[in-house]
Amino acid sequence: MQDTPETGLSSPPPLRPLRTALAGFCADTALALVIIVVLMLGAGVLWGVARTIQLAAAGAGQAEITAALERPDAVAQILIALFSMGSAALLLYFWRRPASAQERRYSRWAVRRTGTWIAVVGVAVLTFLSSSLASWLGERMGVPPNPSNLAPIQDLSHHHPYFMMAFAVLLAPLYEELLFRRVLFGGMWQAGYPVLGMILSGCAFALAHEAPGLNGNGAAATTLLLFVYAGMGVAFAWLYRRTGTLWAPIAAHALNNALALGAMQLAGS
Repeated sequence: MQDTPETGLSSPPPLRPLRTALAGFCADTALALVIIVVLMLGAGVLWGVARTIQLAAAGAGQAEITAALERPDAVAQILIALFSMGSAALLLYFWRRPASAQERRYSRWAVRRTGTWIAVVGVAVLTFLSSSLASWLGERMGVPPNPSNLAPIQDLSHHHPYFMMAFAVLLAPLYEELLFRRVLFGGMWQAGYPVLGMILSGCAFALAHEAPGLNGNGAAATTLLLFVYAGMGVAFAWLYRRTGTLWAPIAAHALNNALALGAMQLAGS
């Protein structure tokens, strides 16, 4: 892969057979899933123990403790997600897809280009408008696409607005782009299948946000949400490939989330 400011990043011809590239993508995805689930379960157990001790010390009865442990509150849900997905993203980055010195040099050069930031703003606005249009169409068709993370986001935005802003605008874009764009898409890109990698990593991004049958939405609303998230994933992967720096999709993701939070506050929902 060429990696110089003069020529920019260019996709190599296929370096591995498609079957081998797909096997690598599936292995990366499976590793990510296993690590996330294990860490999430572990964090959930630790939270449960800490919460039980806290409630018992406050004199709560068994019934009250059981009710409190049935579902973590919004802050706990976000912290568990941050720990599990953030740790998985960092582990898989350093294990499977660490940036070379050449890639880091190109990234630093790309960050200084005005064109990089024009593309960032364009993609962020496009993804925000597209998701807004999809939401409007869903409402008109009687299948409002309510994201499964909407309730904790609304709760945190109301009770802990600064924490919510830090998580949605700073932390989540960092670990999600590191995992889905650098690790998953990056493997297919390096193997010589960038377009297929955009599609597959976009689908993985969508399924991570909206698991069919587990998100509380009907089939139509879930399908619409999956298309929205997959489209966002493809757009962020395209931006990564177009600019050659992971900071571009991180910034676009952050701006998209900031616009969504702002719109949610203006709409009062």
